[in-house]
Amino acid sequence: MARRTRLLALALAAPLLISACSTENSGDAGGGGTSGGGADGGDLSFAVITHGSAGDAFWDVVQKGAEAAGDDLGVGVDYQSDGDPQRQSQLIQAAVNSDVDGIVVSMANPDALQDSIEAAVAAGIPVVTINSGAAESATFGAIGHVGQDETIAGQGAGQRLAADGAENVLCIVHEAGNIGLEQRCDGASQGLGTAVKTLQVDINDLQGAQSTITSQLQSDPSIDGVLALNSGVASVAAAAASDAGSDAEIGTFDLNGDVISAIEDGSIAFAVDQQQYEQGYLPIVMLKLYAQNKNTVGGGQPVLTGPAIVDSENVDAIADLASAGTR
Repeated sequence: MARRTRLLALALAAPLLISACSTENSGDAGGGGTSGGGADGGDLSFAVITHGSAGDAFWDVVQKGAEAAGDDLGVGVDYQSDGDPQRQSQLIQAAVNSDVDGIVVSMANPDALQDSIEAAVAAGIPVVTINSGAAESATFGAIGHVGQDETIAGQGAGQRLAADGAENVLCIVHEAGNIGLEQRCDGASQGLGTAVKTLQVDINDLQGAQSTITSQLQSDPSIDGVLALNSGVASVAAAAASDAGSDAEIGTFDLNGDVISAIEDGSIAFAVDQQQYEQGYLPIVMLKLYAQNKNTVGGGQPVLTGPAIVDSENVDAIADLASAGTR
């Protein structure tokens, strides 16, 4: 009798033990999916291909955003960049050949990238464009675009310079053929109310850029405003103004630690912050949503990441974030 009682108790307990083990395993699987590397997203791989030059602090932040999104969502992210449009196009084609699940691409030179992007779309690979080329994004077949409206941002910079009393503004273009930079200068002319002068420099030769800006300021003392379109160029523009003995106000696009310090000490008046961390992070979210649920974001319109003005009034709140590499 005692033996039968023990067997009956074990028989009744077994389903409860099995149920408890099944619940624990399900919880582990679900937790793995949401914390990274689980079945929900672990098999997805996305390529991020930008036109950023090596060592460019702006694109370092974009890369950090993309890789953080990959970690948060449990998907693979491979970041590559090349400032030459033809080589960037080759990187896109290589990603297509690798059969990735999605591609993020910046389009500073849309015409040079059109064939490779359309090849990705034809292969059934969703594409999200970032930073530049918003006008061509949907035409090429991309499912969305993330970036700032360059013309609107330029208008904001021009309005700020005008409010500070600038009338003769030099706009420094650091990448030849970059449509986004041209739009910034055009927008600055609109915001300023008069045409800005453009000056071409090479982002890969900042020492040479400083000399070129210095010479321009020395030859035209009436220049009372300089608008840099890159944080690295902004630093040498401020140094150039000092070298030339110019009182021109320096404004810039984009942030880095040096720009933050320069705003704090007054050598740079303001920065137009397009929050490029989002340009890395958000497209990975968009591609995962599309891969798993065929969701699209933006309704055919760009998802805007800025602009915001950083100046002496709010620089302290931004400084720590910039130092951490997320602004």
